[in-house]
Order: sequence, then C-alpha cells, then structure tokens
Amino acid sequence: MLVRYLDRDIIGTDREVEAENGNWVSRRLILADDKVGFSYNDTIIRAGTETFIHYQNHIEAVYCVGGNGEIHDINNDVTYPIRDGMMYLLNDPAADKHYLRGGSEDMRLICVFNPPLTGREVHDENGVYPALSLDD
Repeated sequence: MLVRYLDRDIIGTDREVEAENGNWVSRRLILADDKVGFSYNDTIIRAGTETFIHYQNHIEAVYCVGGNGEIHDINNDVTYPIRDGMMYLLNDPAADKHYLRGGSEDMRLICVFNPPLTGREVHDENGVYPALSLDD
C-alpha cells in the first residue's frame, strides 16, 4: 500500500511542478516510478489564465473538484464550461488540441495520465508534454 499526504509529502517538494508562466501548479501524487501504469495529479489552474495544450504522447482524464473555467476544443470550435463535478477525457492525441482557461476563481482538477508522467514534464512551445522515461 502507498499512502501520501498532499500537504506533507507533495507540496514544497520536486513533486510540485509550477508552469513557468504561473498559469498552473501540478502536485504529482503518483508517478511512473510508482510502477502502477498511470500518474495521478492534483492540479490548480489559476483564475483568468489561458494555456494551450496538445497532449501528443498521453491520454488524460480530468475531473473538476472545485472552482471554474472552461476548455475550448480547437478542432471542433466548441467551448465547454468546467465546474465542480465535470469530467472530460482527452483520448485522441492527434486531435485533442485545446485551450484550458481558468475562470473567476482558481480551478482544482484531478488528472490521470497514461502513460504515466515521470514528474518533470512541463508543456513545451507546442503545448506538448514530452514522452519521458525514468531514464531521461
């Protein structure tokens, strides 16, 4: 059994990763080195921000547990409001280009990635998390 506490084991460690532009902070509770086949993040999207994302190497399931914002599906030109209790799945790496926008308050998202993140990923200039291995 693995037990971690956000306040004691994650915040303030190398498992807490902040975007260079300050748009988000990702607290990475389960990573590739835990060897369970997925990663599990508690992510805060800051109010009033916009981030372009295109996960070419990962599938991501996202569940909102607080705050508000929206996701804009670029390929279909559709915007979906995000609020507590909303889930979305990015399951087509070739097509899931999107803008993630923070709303009037910080938004808290629980995110599951496959393949799992190693913990060092940040979005590159194309909105992509690179496909890293534990050896990188």
